[in-house]
Amino acid sequence: MDLSHRTHLRSFGLHWNSLACKCVFLVVIVLVFRAVFLHSFSGFGSSEDNFFAVKSRPLTSNSDSLTGKSKYLEVPQIIWGLNNQKIALARACLTARMLNRTLLMPSLSASLFYKEVDLLKPVSFGKIFQFEKFNSLCKGFVQLSRYSQVINRTDLLELRKGSGRRWTVDDDLHQLRRFSQHPFDEYEIIRIVGKNPFLWHDHWPVKDYAKVFECLVLGEDISREADKVVSKIREIGLKLNKDVGSPRTNELDSMLQPVPYAAVHMRIEKDWMIHCKKLEQRLNISEICSSKDQIIQRVGNIEGLKTPIIIYLAVADDLLEDDSIMAGWKAGLLPFEKKKLGVLDLYKKHPYLIQSAIDYEVCLRSDVFVGNSFSTFSSLVVLDRTQKMINMGVKRPCGMIVRWPSYAYNLEGESKSPRPWATNMSKSSLQAISYGSNHISCS
Repeated sequence: MDLSHRTHLRSFGLHWNSLACKCVFLVVIVLVFRAVFLHSFSGFGSSEDNFFAVKSRPLTSNSDSLTGKSKYLEVPQIIWGLNNQKIALARACLTARMLNRTLLMPSLSASLFYKEVDLLKPVSFGKIFQFEKFNSLCKGFVQLSRYSQVINRTDLLELRKGSGRRWTVDDDLHQLRRFSQHPFDEYEIIRIVGKNPFLWHDHWPVKDYAKVFECLVLGEDISREADKVVSKIREIGLKLNKDVGSPRTNELDSMLQPVPYAAVHMRIEKDWMIHCKKLEQRLNISEICSSKDQIIQRVGNIEGLKTPIIIYLAVADDLLEDDSIMAGWKAGLLPFEKKKLGVLDLYKKHPYLIQSAIDYEVCLRSDVFVGNSFSTFSSLVVLDRTQKMINMGVKRPCGMIVRWPSYAYNLEGESKSPRPWATNMSKSSLQAISYGSNHISCS
């Protein structure tokens, strides 16, 4: 109803001095005020980039909070590498938490195209992670919902994220806080349009992200594929220990312990080397890129690394130009990549995202992990390993004396070894993990 209806009220048998007519007029005034109020906000900020636009809003009462109707947040498709997608998903979950909403299960991306966004093949969250497990583990913190649970998809408000250098962290935080309040909180769905959530401003501490990451449990099919790879590594490791007559063989047999292995996330592919050299120039530092020889030398200098031991090389085989990564390793360090391990076909039958998820799990389960502190993949593996040790009560999760030690080969430690690495869970944002850092510690 709008003000033009006022002149026709008499045709409906209403009189201005009647109680019913006064009530109708009051409702009209409230609706007009609401429309003007919303319109005034749409012009806030730059004229070319409004914060939101109302797509459709049925006329409903303010009884939503009383009826307990669920409210949802919808975000753009999540894209790029597996771990960029995990960060983007966690950021979307934490945004939904700030808005007091449930995140509608977003689409992930099975393929990897950095620029041709239209070529990104969508894949559902449930194809990679366990939906029910996520909600069970994250109950009371963040939640996901399927679109089938939405009652009214037309009860929707679009929120356009600000962009550009003038759009500050404070601007973004202020916008989110406003949209968690009346009248925006009345809508069943708030749809954020614009940039990939990975590129949104970050407002949450590392420990909040870690909590979401703990809820991301790989699907059973993917986990079984990772089981096959890890079993193959340990099987070969046990055979090699027996072949050389290692005294560790009896020790492992008697204690029924799995044969330990190390995993090295070896970033020497063509695309990475181009990226890291540009990054070194832009940041004016020289501790991002590492050559094959430097990685091999530093891994060989890790103090306390018991040999013989299998070294699993986690590398993007399709992008690898140097086929000599198997040569030059210190005696007792036995390198295996997918082809030599006999699992290349297992990986090749899956799209990129699942291949990366399998490799991530293999690295996560390793007894020793060595990666690059400017790699999001490596950084999240270390975060997960650090969190596991914290959950076990470990105070200082670094060095060979801990259960799951990690190292950064791009940073030199003592005796030309890679620097010990654990995630600082007290950080106020995920900046260092999202974009890399040469400031790592074991504190």
